Amino acid sequence: MNADKIFKQFSSVMAFSAIGIMILIVFVLVTQSAPVWQEFGLDFAFGSDWNPVEGRESYGVRPYIYGTLITSFLALLLAVPISIGIAIFLSELAPPIIREPLSFIVELLAAVPSVIYGLWGLFIFRFYIRDYIEEPVINSLGDTIPIFSGIPFGLDLFTAGIILAVMIIPTISSVAREVIYAVPATQKEAAYALGATRWEMMRTSVFNYAKSGLFGACVLGLGRAVGETMAVTMVIGNTIGAQALPESLFQPGQSMASIIANEFNEADPGSLHPSALIGVGLILFFFALIIQLFSLYLRERSLKVGEVLD
Repeated sequence: MNADKIFKQFSSVMAFSAIGIMILIVFVLVTQSAPVWQEFGLDFAFGSDWNPVEGRESYGVRPYIYGTLITSFLALLLAVPISIGIAIFLSELAPPIIREPLSFIVELLAAVPSVIYGLWGLFIFRFYIRDYIEEPVINSLGDTIPIFSGIPFGLDLFTAGIILAVMIIPTISSVAREVIYAVPATQKEAAYALGATRWEMMRTSVFNYAKSGLFGACVLGLGRAVGETMAVTMVIGNTIGAQALPESLFQPGQSMASIIANEFNEADPGSLHPSALIGVGLILFFFALIIQLFSLYLRERSLKVGEVLD
């Protein structure tokens, strides 16, 4: 057997091992969460009660699904304009002497451990959020707009969303920058030849050409935000059950990842509690899987559009 055949077989085994690992993860999540699904059925996914006390056990994941979606989409709402702005500046406007070091710094943010963001949010950032954003907004709008009501505390859905936004900016901006780089120079030159300004060139040529790729970058950022654990656990407030149902951005909540991190170590193996937490993990897994598949679809669509235009 020659070296090429050995290399091909080894590479094939490594590639298919990824599929095997994925199947194994799904199998474990499904089998280990089966007891709680059998006990509560769809009420587990749509209920809001969460009581791990023996003899009165009741589990519902709806508040944590809402908490995950609200913090993730809030993070996306804040991070996307900043990330796209960074990508445009680095790819089109920044001089070379600034582009390289600034690109390195932006990418370095992605390497910061999430627990560091969490500590920063818990001990420093949340006080600024409480004093300079939450308190003025609650005092001025809290009586008329329910989502801005509550007691300013700084450990809530809003702070968690901002921390997540900071964390996903490097992901979105890096991918968006590469997408903008991939736009053919002929597209830009054609716009300039027609008398377009730089903004008109970006709007008519770059954004139209790269919109699927830019949207895919945003979806990748959303995928990271949905699965983030430690930073969110430290700043979201960690309420449970119906109290975690979000009525305001300025109230404590809980995400699917944070409820697992908070309670798995204390779950009684003889109860349904571990099965319920694994069931939360199964739901979270499928959320992340759907987001990633959607992102791949957008990327493939972007590539096909690029091939047609070329």
